[in-house]
Amino acid sequence: MGRGFGVAAGLDPEVAGPLAARCAELGYDSMWSNDHPGAKGLETLSVFGAGAAALDLGVGVIAIDRTPPSQIAADRHDFHLDPARLWLGVGAGFTKKPLTTMREELATIRAALPGVRIVLAAMGPKMCELAGAAYDGAFVNWMTPEYAAEAKQWVADGAATAGRERPPVFGYVRTAVGPDAEERLAKEESFYRQLHPGYEHHFQRLAQPEGTVGVAAADAAAAQAALSAYAEVLDTVVIRGLASGTLAAMSAVAAAAAP
Repeated sequence: MGRGFGVAAGLDPEVAGPLAARCAELGYDSMWSNDHPGAKGLETLSVFGAGAAALDLGVGVIAIDRTPPSQIAADRHDFHLDPARLWLGVGAGFTKKPLTTMREELATIRAALPGVRIVLAAMGPKMCELAGAAYDGAFVNWMTPEYAAEAKQWVADGAATAGRERPPVFGYVRTAVGPDAEERLAKEESFYRQLHPGYEHHFQRLAQPEGTVGVAAADAAAAQAALSAYAEVLDTVVIRGLASGTLAAMSAVAAAAAP
């Protein structure tokens, strides 16, 4: 089982580089960044890569309705990212036919990014099955351990139908540690619950109270206990640290959630 550490894109390079080095010391095997209109995830990964040469780098995820494969390929080149180290998470974004789009775009993505492992953002059964059938991995998000187990099975079902081995399943687990942990998790989750209809439907399926999907722990022992349920299901748990963007705050979450 792997464990990665993830942040929001655009983290100060003076924080990102040392944070990657610290995560390598703590035993993490990968560093991850999301991607959003205000900052490129691949740029943040380039700083992580310079800070910790031995770690894999993952972006979770780039919406291809906003950044087409040709631009992703140009960014990978411009930020000097080694294809062999990269897990490229891609998603449908706000496209009207997400499943069809991600099925049809895969060949274009692979042609633009040879040698890069392509991971599909997947939440529902059909997208998980597509990840299992055709992609190099599935990336799940905002799930309870129980729902993540179902998603993993959907990925396995898709792989079996395609006659191939199940690819790895990665997943963000929002993690906050300390006296304000519950507040941080609730704030983050509230934003995503209203982001777009796909997330709205997803949280309706989960049927969990707001502020409970992820880990909000008073200390490291409580964090590890909660994360153990995710570690039993996901091939790689990606700790999405909920903390202020300082090296001390991010490193504290990384240490509390370390493998």
